[in-house]
Amino acid sequence: MAQKDYYAILGVSKTATDDEIKKAFRRLAHEHHPDKGGDPSKFKDVNEAYQILSDKQKRGTYDRFGSGAFENGGAGPGGFGGFGGQGFDFNFNAGDMGDLGDILGEMFGFGGQAQGQARPKRGRHIEMDVELTFREAIFGAEKSVRLYRQTMCSTCKGNGAEPGSKIEDCKTCSGTGQTKQAQRTMFGVFHSVSPCKDCHGRGKRPEKPCHTCHGYGVEKREENLNLRIPAGVDVDTVLQVDGQGETPAHGGKPGDLLVRIHIKNDSKFEREGHDLMSIESIPFSVLALGGSIEVETIDGKERVDVREGTPTGTVITLKGKGVPFQRGGRGNQLIRLEADVPRKLSKEQKQLLDQLRNTGL
Repeated sequence: MAQKDYYAILGVSKTATDDEIKKAFRRLAHEHHPDKGGDPSKFKDVNEAYQILSDKQKRGTYDRFGSGAFENGGAGPGGFGGFGGQGFDFNFNAGDMGDLGDILGEMFGFGGQAQGQARPKRGRHIEMDVELTFREAIFGAEKSVRLYRQTMCSTCKGNGAEPGSKIEDCKTCSGTGQTKQAQRTMFGVFHSVSPCKDCHGRGKRPEKPCHTCHGYGVEKREENLNLRIPAGVDVDTVLQVDGQGETPAHGGKPGDLLVRIHIKNDSKFEREGHDLMSIESIPFSVLALGGSIEVETIDGKERVDVREGTPTGTVITLKGKGVPFQRGGRGNQLIRLEADVPRKLSKEQKQLLDQLRNTGL
């Protein structure tokens, strides 16, 4: 019997990684599957090639001895040496197939992943916007928000049972929370496990459903929530508050609250990262002669010294007067000094300036 080139069948090189082999199999299995109008013989070859090359031991044997080592019933994977023109003649559990079972589950709705426990349900996330003043964004703030959300039933505390009534084992799944199903496919019979539809995976059912939530364990209601906004948040920051989203029906983990931050502009300050920018207009005489001036910072008024002969437009830096860092410390405040040119002058001021002008100033 002619040797089969499993690498050529999957369209990969002999040095292909496990991930490359898996990707090739996914693509070709979709392309050639008979249920999707593909060629059954090519589908069989693709599946056989993957079974060999995805197993390190079998791949090593194939690389040394070729496909003949797996023909005529001699160690064919999962009985692949024993199928004929009429299709597959073996049964197996998809949970025993490893990656192949997972891939088939993704492709056709069953497989290895279903064999384990059902994934815990997660409630829906809630998104909302919160507007802060400029100073609240710098120093942090406490904000109270009102949420209308699905949350744990206040009557039954989430178990779905009328207070005082019993909670019994589910008769459909015998208290396991799961039901088993068998599905016949081109690969044989796949056994899958899924959450019980009657008890929603809990294994328990209320003898009498709660009159408030009708057995769902949740209800819609308005609630106030206090948010702690950390110092230093910037515009469009999204804060994630764990477990403050909606609670799923029939048990499960609540979703999260996602808070997008909006910040009002400030008339005095602008922000660049963790630095604050501001402008101070001061008399020309202070720029020329030097002196002490009072400037506004985000923390309040502060006096700074101006050197003699400071040009207009000079930027001075106040260390640690900017936006707080999350791990401690703060950015800086950058102050641009501009000459304050008055629109109206007294007669005496005009005379003095005229004298200065005559001296070349």
